[in-house]
Amino acid sequence: EELMLDTTIGVQPPLEFIPPAYDPRVRQVVDWALPLVMRSRTTIRDVEATNVETLVNLYQQFQQGKVRLLLAFRHPSSKDPFCLGHLIWRLLPQTAQSMGVPLQRPIHAYFLYDRGIPLWLGNWAAWLFPRLGGTPIHRGKLDLIGLRSARDLFANGQFPLAAAPEGATNGHNEIVSPLEPGISQLGFWCVEDILRAGRSEQVLIVPIGLKYHYITPPWENLARILTGLEADTGLEPVANSGDPLQHGHLYKRLYRLGEYLLSLMENYYTRFFHVTLPNPPLSSTEVSTSVLSSEAFTARLNALLDAALTVAEEFFNLQAKGSVIDRCRRLEQAAWDCIYRDDLDLGAISLVERGLADRIAEEADLRVWHMRLVETFVAVTGQYVREKPSVERFADTTLLAWDMVCRIKGGNPFRRPKLGPQKALITIGELISVSDRWEAYQGGRRNARQAVADLTQDLQTALEKMI
Repeated sequence: EELMLDTTIGVQPPLEFIPPAYDPRVRQVVDWALPLVMRSRTTIRDVEATNVETLVNLYQQFQQGKVRLLLAFRHPSSKDPFCLGHLIWRLLPQTAQSMGVPLQRPIHAYFLYDRGIPLWLGNWAAWLFPRLGGTPIHRGKLDLIGLRSARDLFANGQFPLAAAPEGATNGHNEIVSPLEPGISQLGFWCVEDILRAGRSEQVLIVPIGLKYHYITPPWENLARILTGLEADTGLEPVANSGDPLQHGHLYKRLYRLGEYLLSLMENYYTRFFHVTLPNPPLSSTEVSTSVLSSEAFTARLNALLDAALTVAEEFFNLQAKGSVIDRCRRLEQAAWDCIYRDDLDLGAISLVERGLADRIAEEADLRVWHMRLVETFVAVTGQYVREKPSVERFADTTLLAWDMVCRIKGGNPFRRPKLGPQKALITIGELISVSDRWEAYQGGRRNARQAVADLTQDLQTALEKMI
């Protein structure tokens, strides 16, 4: 019983804002350690970047006080910060030197991060991120303090600001999630702040594409992970007369696993949470014969994700408004409001009040599990691998299935299996001028909303083009 209590979450003090506190010595140490950490903690063995010359010229203009820059990067993986560090601390100065462009040292970028990340990574992240110039944001609410800090860094900071407009990783090398409008809004606020200060810098957003390529296709490791997932789910291995690593055979196994998990979760939510789904759950015969089209699979998956979110929303008494990502963000914030309590003085409340607060925190943590499951599958479709059966797309989907099974088993999804060495490919995209759109932003709330939506869509298109 004591062990069980130790593993459950209890009520916590409120989540305080962690102000950025950039320390050049910390940046220097992390810069020095980056290659060692990258080799030991990730599968990245090489980072290649195109159009770095564009970034060199922009950094020079930034240092001359001509432009303000926001580096808007794709966020497919938790490995992305390592690659961006390599780009800014290594490739950028090297390219500047080869071009004969003198840049002032240190070459760096502030960055925006989700306030929840230090909760998962631990206290070391809460110490390190601010000293590298990171500023946190609560994604699920209007975080005025966080927005004010990001706005100030963008308009007045010593370095450009980096941020992921997708808001979170989506686990897909070749799909960009729908962008959140916050980055575009920050851009217009920056123009406003500069004009108000009587300054003349141009405000620019630099789209940065990021994708990964396996140096040697890890088909054997993928087959091994599939075998483990089949064992975890009780599926019989698929008989194969030819090469067990044949892509068609592996695809059949992956698709069957996906259908089985879909069926299992449909049954779980209809039986225990009494939700109604538009189609009855799959039978074992349907799963074993793979009769679902990719369109039907996508439709059923979307209905299931909606049902899982509804289960959590009913507990927190939330309306199902906006996109799946909007709903996930609101649920996360609702759970945090039950766990990190700013309405209680934890040092002064009675033991009984503390016990009740612990129960609410525990319930909230259990209910937000449904949202975490949905978050894992937010970009999944039935067509991704079928459209282009590359090892990268196959790996993306297999690892997402692994994440789901790991969450269901109560494991740690951040300890993903490593499939094999990868090369990161970074592309500096075509600039988007926010200053040129200032006029469209003027003239009332409706114009401002439309200008933000148009800029967000153009940034989405720019990131997708680099895939």
